[in-house]
Amino acid sequence: MMHSETDGQAEGARGAGGSAGTLDLNQLRTFLAVYRSGSFTAAARLLGLSQPTVTAQIRSLERQLDRELFERLPRGAAPAPFADELASRIVEPLDALAEVAGHGADGSAAEPVHLAGPAELLSHCVLPHLAPLVEKGVLLRIATGLTDELLAEMRAGRHDLLIATTRPRGRGLAAVPLADEEFVLVTSAAWAERIGGPARIAADGPAALHGVPLVAYGEDLPIVRRYWRHVFGKRLVCRPAVTMPDLRAVRAAVTGGAGFSVLPRYLCLDELASGALALLADPDDPPINTGYLVQRPGSAENPHVALVRDHLLESARDW
Repeated sequence: MMHSETDGQAEGARGAGGSAGTLDLNQLRTFLAVYRSGSFTAAARLLGLSQPTVTAQIRSLERQLDRELFERLPRGAAPAPFADELASRIVEPLDALAEVAGHGADGSAAEPVHLAGPAELLSHCVLPHLAPLVEKGVLLRIATGLTDELLAEMRAGRHDLLIATTRPRGRGLAAVPLADEEFVLVTSAAWAERIGGPARIAADGPAALHGVPLVAYGEDLPIVRRYWRHVFGKRLVCRPAVTMPDLRAVRAAVTGGAGFSVLPRYLCLDELASGALALLADPDDPPINTGYLVQRPGSAENPHVALVRDHLLESARDW
């Protein structure tokens, strides 16, 4: 079935590009590797070929199609307009073929997909949605940490996909917006009652929290300081009573009565619904942060990487 689909795509490519003989499947694979990695050198490394072989295959394909596929740049290769059309025609059948080829005679699975990101988001939102892929045989290797550190590791080839809390700089990594996370100011029900709840915050502003211990992710208060600037228009001057580099632990401490904090709304929906946590402010323009899905160039030789990427983009709307 897949052979006939690929032949159909090649027929479509011939129709779009002028007269050509039967297109070589290996050349199409090489084209897709260059298209995805953005580099003849990277494609050669992925395919286990020499760079001259990759160049020769692309030139042969361009002659058959009578179309230029890539603009050679000092660093890498930029797809020509027809390359986008060709890629859209062949990507699904070639990825499907690669997935079949990625299973050995013993039924062993393709290479694991290395996914990284914030521990809280991965555990609370991402992994539950990836469970159906695991059941289908996708192998996952999860790493957690801060975005800057994980980006450095990705550039070194350690991760295939990364959920980043900031858009990566530079041209080396492609990133697409994944989801927005909203931040909320919360405390325990007992503390909310003691300070007068949201009404007191609305009347007196952050001064109402004087004397209430602050629980934070880190000593520099990155999340809380941003909330103060955005919502109250003031600089936060406060030393945290408790710090712990895991927002799930911050949530647990605040729920237990340790004080107040700022958390992603997705992380405390259940506690807010049950009353274990109380919302201290509900601004019309809450602070949000956009997460980005980043893919390492050269990871596309594993068809499961594209499978996980597409599943994340589809499921993010439910987070």
